[in-house]
Amino acid sequence: MADHKLLRLSAMLLLIGVVVGFVLIFLHPPGANDHQAAFTAYANSSSWAAIHLGQFVGTAVAIAGLLVLFFALGVSQGTPRWLGLFGAIAAGVTLALADVRYAVDGVALKQAVDAWASAPAAQQATRYASAEAIRWLEWGITSYQDFMFGLALVLFAIVIVWTARVPRPIGYLMGLSGLAWLVLGWVLGAEGFAPIGAVPSDAAQTFLWAWSIWLLIVAWRRKEAVQAAPA
Repeated sequence: MADHKLLRLSAMLLLIGVVVGFVLIFLHPPGANDHQAAFTAYANSSSWAAIHLGQFVGTAVAIAGLLVLFFALGVSQGTPRWLGLFGAIAAGVTLALADVRYAVDGVALKQAVDAWASAPAAQQATRYASAEAIRWLEWGITSYQDFMFGLALVLFAIVIVWTARVPRPIGYLMGLSGLAWLVLGWVLGAEGFAPIGAVPSDAAQTFLWAWSIWLLIVAWRRKEAVQAAPA
C-alpha cells in the first residue's frame, strides 16, 4: 500500500503546480515562430519577469510532487524500485533544466528584446540576431526539459501499473501524458514553437490534468478511509 499521507501531499503539490502553470499561460504575451511579432510583444510586457518566475515556481512545485510520489509509492525492491528511482532522477534533471530555461527566457531574452526594441536603426539587425540566438537556445533547453519530464512520467507510470499502489488507470494516463511530452520535446527541438506542437501539447496537458485530479481524489478518499477505520 502507498503511504496515504505522502500520497496526499504529492497529489496536492502536483495539482497546485499544474494550476499555477495553466493560469500563467494565459498571462504570457503571445508569440510563436514569428519572432518579430513575438519580440515586440515581449518588449512591451511589464510583467514578463514575474510571469516567468511564477512559471518556474509552478514547475518546481509539480516536480516536488513527483519526488514525493516516489516515496509515497513505497516500492523498496525489485525492478519497480529502480524504475521509480530513475524516474525521480529524471524529475530532478527536469527541474534543473527548467531553472536554466526560465533564466534564459525570463531574464536573458527579455534583456535582448528590450535592447533590440530601443536600439537605433543601425544596430537593429545585430540586436535582433542576438535575441533570435537566445530564442533558439530557449528552444533547445525547453526541448530537453520536455524530454526529461516525459521520461519521468513514463517511468512513474510503469511503476504504478506494475505495482498497483494506486489505481492502474492513473498510471495509464500518466504514461500517455509522458509520451505526449516526449513527442512535444522532439517537435520543439525540430520546429520550435510551431503550430504543429499544439496537438502533443494539448494532449500532454489534458492527460496531466486527468491523472493529477484523479490522484488527488484517490489520495483524499484513502485519508477518509483511514480516519473511518476502527482503532
